[in-house]
Amino acid sequence: MISVIIPHLNQPDALEACLRSLDAQTLPRHSYEVIVVDNGSATPPKDVVAGHPGVRLQQESHPGPGPARNAGVAAASGEILAFIDADCRARQDWLSSVLRWSQLSPAGTVLGGDVRIWRPENAKLDAIAAYESVFAYRFKLYIERHGYSGTGNMAVSRRDFDRVGPFAGIDVAEDMEWGQRALRTGLRFRYTPEMIVFHPSRGSLLELYAKWDRHIAHYRNMAEGKPLWRLRWIAQALLILASVAPNALTVLASDRLHGSGVRLKAIAVLCAVRVHRAMTMLSHLQGRRAVAWNVSEAAIPSGAAKGTIVSQLRQVGTPAE
Repeated sequence: MISVIIPHLNQPDALEACLRSLDAQTLPRHSYEVIVVDNGSATPPKDVVAGHPGVRLQQESHPGPGPARNAGVAAASGEILAFIDADCRARQDWLSSVLRWSQLSPAGTVLGGDVRIWRPENAKLDAIAAYESVFAYRFKLYIERHGYSGTGNMAVSRRDFDRVGPFAGIDVAEDMEWGQRALRTGLRFRYTPEMIVFHPSRGSLLELYAKWDRHIAHYRNMAEGKPLWRLRWIAQALLILASVAPNALTVLASDRLHGSGVRLKAIAVLCAVRVHRAMTMLSHLQGRRAVAWNVSEAAIPSGAAKGTIVSQLRQVGTPAE
């Protein structure tokens, strides 16, 4: 059996779409179970889960997607653990691909799949979706260059998961940290493009900024204490600024975008995001900051900072509020 584990926090509509996609899998229903772990939502998704027979709802009070996934693992009975996020939708053959490649791969292999930007059929790409179609959820890059998989589309045997141990808490990038431990125990990651899930693009630049604010806080917490970490941190921030030019060429050459207009929109968002990332990294030299997941746009600072962001949003033609 495959155990599908979904961490959830305040995303009932997205969870509904995710569970519908799991109901529609080509793999026979008796071959997999689905476990949703709510991490303290304002309204627990009991009604959503109740609409999908066989789906179980668990609770985890310790904040963070890592602890929520750990609770799902503790409740799981499958030999294969398949992780997907509540705001993702699985292609109909996702679990069939998980099962097939789990059987074909050598022992000690962790599978990471492809995450694509979802949009309604025939819908045009806006600026954010165009940018994310090229730069978001690059699991192939994560696996082949950095040696870890994102947990929005990952599968591992229960035995191998137990060798590595549970995911870390909210203060670090739990997928990256778990992947580092997995490599040290002798496991290897395999990019599996047949394992496909879809993720909707973010609705505005504010949401992109909030995502990167969370990731940067994770990376800063993981970097602190290492030799010369401050100098390395500054150098990385400057490299992010310098990366705009070569990555603009990546946008122009991408086969996921069609037409000059949509490519220019993607490049505009690229410039805004890279500047924000670099400036936020430099601001983190002053000290640690609290980390939260599923931060709403309401968490973006008000006043001058928000005014600057809104100005950038209008320049690239995406909704500001």
